[in-house]
Amino acid sequence: MKQKQPQLQRGLEERHISLMSLGAAIGVGLFLGSASAIEMAGPAILLGYAVSGVIMFFIMRALGEMAVEHPVAGSFSRYAHNYLGPLAGYLTGWNYWFLWVVTCIAEITAVGIYMQFWFPDTPRWAWALAALVLMTFINLLAVKAYGEFEFWFALIKIVTIVVMIVIGFGMILFGIGNGGIATGISNLWEHGGFFPHGISGVLMSLQMVMFAYLGIEMIGVTAGEVKNPQKSLTKAINTVFWRILIFYVGALFVIMSIYPWNEIGEKGSPFVLTFEKIGIHAAAGIINFVVLTAALSSCNSGIFSTSRMLFNLAEQQEAPRAFGQLTKRGIPGVALIATAIAMLVGVYLNYVSEKVFQWVTSVATFGAIWTWAIILLSQLKFRKQLSAEQVKRLAFKLPFYPYSSYLSLAFLIGVIALMAYFPDTRIALIVGPAWLLLLTAVYFAKGMHRRQHRRQEKKQAG
Repeated sequence: MKQKQPQLQRGLEERHISLMSLGAAIGVGLFLGSASAIEMAGPAILLGYAVSGVIMFFIMRALGEMAVEHPVAGSFSRYAHNYLGPLAGYLTGWNYWFLWVVTCIAEITAVGIYMQFWFPDTPRWAWALAALVLMTFINLLAVKAYGEFEFWFALIKIVTIVVMIVIGFGMILFGIGNGGIATGISNLWEHGGFFPHGISGVLMSLQMVMFAYLGIEMIGVTAGEVKNPQKSLTKAINTVFWRILIFYVGALFVIMSIYPWNEIGEKGSPFVLTFEKIGIHAAAGIINFVVLTAALSSCNSGIFSTSRMLFNLAEQQEAPRAFGQLTKRGIPGVALIATAIAMLVGVYLNYVSEKVFQWVTSVATFGAIWTWAIILLSQLKFRKQLSAEQVKRLAFKLPFYPYSSYLSLAFLIGVIALMAYFPDTRIALIVGPAWLLLLTAVYFAKGMHRRQHRRQEKKQAG
């Protein structure tokens, strides 16, 4: 009797998906990175987050339209393969894998820095290594273990922000923590106006704002392991926009109302400053704990999504066959271990030379926009292939199609143009396309195009 092959387990509950979608959107970028975005745009950064949030909502709905119809591991890499061709799927899969390997290297390096807050005499690399081993172990246990850890990591971030927003509004309206003197919201326009650096300041901050949203698309990667894809994915994606408004726009509104925006960049994390202003003297320790969990959460999600992407590429015969092997628990174990080893090399590189790391992270920034653009292009092609009757039967449609798709694509092209305009981000547009060209060269050198052509011929003949 033939032994039944292990399969990816649908072990993620609705509560896991709901908090993971939110946790992915709230990273270290919001707690620490928002300071430099505020410095560039002043209070008008609120506009940048709100507009970018609308675009991200359209991108997520485009992904959701396909994910609810075809809930598969690999998600947008598989959709790119099916609707834009094998090369697009291959590039998207490997690009996303690399993007998250780089992001995770940054996060586990950050873990070392945060742990030195409490243990200043310990080596940074030891904490980075411990974080990588722990997150790899959690991911190897079972998909439910990953979901459970991610649930609690996300909850810590969410509770911190909610507490800050609630107490912050108490200070703004009733003077709680400020001797009963309401601070009001005049700080939003008293220091050079709402647009202190003009529209150009907002435009300059857009690329930073967009990269803060990197990770939201991970909801689609979980589609192959969700118990009830239609219900869970629909709910998670539908609430993305409101969550972005509350957690990004709401948190930064409170911060800049309480604290003059022009002092934030000089004195560290906006969250630490706000908690201290409210009167919580252990603010630095609290926020350090929260950003530590945010970094671990991001690394946890990154290992999960990259291993699923490698598993999908192996299934498409675009990665070594071993990456398609599943453990008895339905985990792509070989793909997971390979990802962890790649991150280990990255940690070493990061300590050898910071410049190497800077170049590699620029690929990640370019890769984020590539991924979102591919999602939109795949959805456009997916919809065009459907008959009027099939479109009617779609369970989860992208609103304002096709205008929302074209508007979002135009916005992403605009962000790329801004990256080309500003010298600090220009390198991403050299390294990013060079990485895609290298992947393309490997694709043709390995004869993958011929293999895919033969597979299509077999399909048609069958």
